[in-house]
Amino acid sequence: MQIKHLILVALLATPLAGCLENDVQRAAAGAAAGAVIADVTNGDVLTGAVIGAGAGALCDDAGVCN
Repeated sequence: MQIKHLILVALLATPLAGCLENDVQRAAAGAAAGAVIADVTNGDVLTGAVIGAGAGALCDDAGVCN
């Protein structure tokens, strides 16, 4: 059941990342997605949010969100 939630969050978050205009919006979306994924996988929600925020803020620099 947890894998289904993880896949669903990833599928819903990926198109959203392309619609966001700046690093702050992408960081917020990444933090939310990271927290949800950490919660679903019984991880630390705060750590998931921090990692997600970093990934969201840097995804356009890496060419992932273009």
